[in-house]
Amino acid sequence: MDKQEAIQLLGGTPAAAAKEVGVTTAAISLWPDVLPPRISDRVQAALWRRSQRAAEDAPSPTTEAGQGA
Repeated sequence: MDKQEAIQLLGGTPAAAAKEVGVTTAAISLWPDVLPPRISDRVQAALWRRSQRAAEDAPSPTTEAGQGA
């Protein structure tokens, strides 16, 4: 994974990426252009955590059969 792809996936800005991964924007600026596995793994973990939060926040489906007709 490259740095720019990671930043885009994590919110589009270095600040958003830093917040998602739990580091400072200065740390993001130090990332190499091609991320080593340890940083790539942190990006993947942050994306997974975000998907889990989204799934928890999604409204549960409700059945409205027989109402209002």
